[in-house]
Amino acid sequence: MPERILFTSESVSEGHPDKVCDQIADSILDACLAADPESRVACEVFATEGFIMIGGEITSTAKVDYEAVARATLRRIGYTDPALGIGADDCEILVKVHTQSPDIAMGVDHGDPLAQGAGDQGIMFGYATDESEGYMPLPISIAHKLVRTATNLRKEGKLKSSRPDMKSQVTIDYTEATPRIDTILMSVQHDDDIDFEQFRANVIETVMKPVAKSFGLNTDFRPIVNPTGRFVIGGPAGDTGLTGRKLIVDTYGGASRHGGGAFSGKDPSKVDRSASYYARYIAKNLVAAGVAKRIEVQLSYGIGIAEPISIAVDGFGTEKVSRERILEAVRAIFDARPGAIIAAFDLKHPCFRYADTCNYGCFGRPDLNLPWEKLDKVEAIRSFLGL
Repeated sequence: MPERILFTSESVSEGHPDKVCDQIADSILDACLAADPESRVACEVFATEGFIMIGGEITSTAKVDYEAVARATLRRIGYTDPALGIGADDCEILVKVHTQSPDIAMGVDHGDPLAQGAGDQGIMFGYATDESEGYMPLPISIAHKLVRTATNLRKEGKLKSSRPDMKSQVTIDYTEATPRIDTILMSVQHDDDIDFEQFRANVIETVMKPVAKSFGLNTDFRPIVNPTGRFVIGGPAGDTGLTGRKLIVDTYGGASRHGGGAFSGKDPSKVDRSASYYARYIAKNLVAAGVAKRIEVQLSYGIGIAEPISIAVDGFGTEKVSRERILEAVRAIFDARPGAIIAAFDLKHPCFRYADTCNYGCFGRPDLNLPWEKLDKVEAIRSFLGL
């Protein structure tokens, strides 16, 4: 029997300790930008049992109570009791924040906003594929929906005995022309002294199967729920949390390369964030225009330099025109300077909360009106390339 072609991606819920940190960092960013759109924020958060540390560099006229933001974020997630993983009202919070280095500011700040330099050097990747309606890989799309569905059911009281910390993992079988779900694995934190078999059946019947059906996929997959048989201790009490430690969850589930830069806690002058959004925007519009069935875009930057150091594209052999022509189209239609990206997406006055992008991925989000998901360059691409 020939070897099957399988690919797996994972996601985590808002109660995962790393995501707790991401949400605190981005909630601080949201608070800073709301009062001062010119805020420069690079906020890092660490969480463990009964303890949160907030550090980094913030230069802003906004007067933000970082501790209050952190406690409000914990409450919103559902961490109101230390027994659940951490208590919003009684955990210790340490704040170690200072202003941004003037050495960085001198390269970024510019009289002409469009000539603004990049806030750091680095490489960023964007990806899109036609295998799903949202131009995202199937495994990560399903993985995100699983934990989002389970979280919503928990908050509605319909996933009995569940707690905030959850993970999902989805394996898709690509052997045949039509993909199938091979395995769905979910680890869902739960109360002590439960009927585990009933809990397992509830996860399968109210989360796994409905999500599979929503994608028009099979329900005869292999279901795995809490493979150790017990998941009571979770959140920061079960594992330390750090900002930026779920990079693949935040992007494409491993289907595309990643430059290594995190998003959360960073203002849009940081190209780790804004240029990753823009690379996705380019890739999605290229795929929607019919340039390729899937495509990856790489952007690279030098600190203090406005123009990208390089732009690369890869259609993985599915492209209908040459890479050279695709690059010509990208350079003619898209302006990847940091200042231009910020202006195009209005990232200093966003129509969304950065904290809302922490959970369930930054891309392919039908529940959020994210500007980098717009398909407003499709006709320009087709016209340029004669498609």
